[in-house]
Amino acid sequence: MASLDQLTSQEAIDLENKYGAHNYHPLPVVLSKGEGVYVWDVEGKKYYDFLSAYSAVNQGHCHPRIVGAMTKQAETLTLTSRAFHNDMLGKYEKFACEFFGFDKLLPMNTGAEAVETALKICRKWAYEVKGIDENEAEIVVCENNFHGRTTTIISFSNDPVARKNFGPYTKGFIKIAYDNLEALEAELKSNPNIAGFLAEPIQGEAGVFVPQEGYLEKAKALCEKYNVLFIADEVQTGIARTGKLLAVDHENVKPDVLVLGKALSGGAYPVSAVLADNNVMDVIRPGNHGSTFGGNPVAAAVAIAALEVVKEENLAENAEKLGKLFRSELNKYIETTDLVSLVRGKGLLNAIVINDDEESETAWNICLALRDNGLLAKPTHGNIIRFAPPLVMTEEQLLDCVSIIVKTLKQFEK
Repeated sequence: MASLDQLTSQEAIDLENKYGAHNYHPLPVVLSKGEGVYVWDVEGKKYYDFLSAYSAVNQGHCHPRIVGAMTKQAETLTLTSRAFHNDMLGKYEKFACEFFGFDKLLPMNTGAEAVETALKICRKWAYEVKGIDENEAEIVVCENNFHGRTTTIISFSNDPVARKNFGPYTKGFIKIAYDNLEALEAELKSNPNIAGFLAEPIQGEAGVFVPQEGYLEKAKALCEKYNVLFIADEVQTGIARTGKLLAVDHENVKPDVLVLGKALSGGAYPVSAVLADNNVMDVIRPGNHGSTFGGNPVAAAVAIAALEVVKEENLAENAEKLGKLFRSELNKYIETTDLVSLVRGKGLLNAIVINDDEESETAWNICLALRDNGLLAKPTHGNIIRFAPPLVMTEEQLLDCVSIIVKTLKQFEK
């Protein structure tokens, strides 16, 4: 088989199964083209994308402005490493800092790298600014979190699939219940060695769990009271996904450390970043942290274009409007059935809970039927289906998708 031969879906899947590590369990569909809210498989069938590469493609597939910035820069200069300056990095850092309201940015490539970066910054701040004894700093995290799969991050995960047989685990983390201010204050009050509190404003991988109103604002206030850094992981919830530029903006919270990735590039290129003000970021000095590809010229050009698209196309406002419509329409159906217990979310980050246990195949089978009906989504935690379309979706397209979802769900009613 020549490398450029057109594959069938089954041939492509067989190649992955034979030559690739089996670290994912993808829905059996093989995509070869994307544009806006649509993707096409190798046989030419068209689908609505209702996952957006886990919210990386907020600006839609192959947005011409983002692709244009990427190709133009790729033809000029792609990589210098950080051994030398390049003429794009400073422009990007200034643009992003002003865009999100921070003093400084540390550029990386992936979401997990950005979380690791934030943890290192937090620990160094703890020793050099807060005055915690070296190697004694602890960071509070939430149960059912998802921040990536590096060895440090899985050390504070309670997902057995991500953790089992990857120990020994990294120390220095305390897990508390999500959306529980009493548990947070109990830890902060009793332990002077706590340096930071790391949280997702909405827990995406856990099933789109939205905390009670006021949780983020009060958590930030507690962090200020006990001189602890509030670290917001907005890799999935940021860049307009939840109906605001950042999910913390729903409560007018400015985190001490902001973690971004995914849609920071519109899905065109691996770009992530950590932002903080000078009183935190200035603990990082030459040699403390870095990446050969972090802050490369292509990444800088792509990220600027991706953020400009978000602002100029009013994607946060569109997500807010369409998210309310989506939940309203789904709730009309939920009132008539026992199959789905609820729909929850903010903006265009939503999930439905199937009235079945986590070990069942119902949600997976529903996603297979959705695929057959022209819409792609993926289960999380067995009985939950996450819905996160590109934010460039129109109201007409959204209502069409709702009709597909309802039609498909009705196939599973008893």
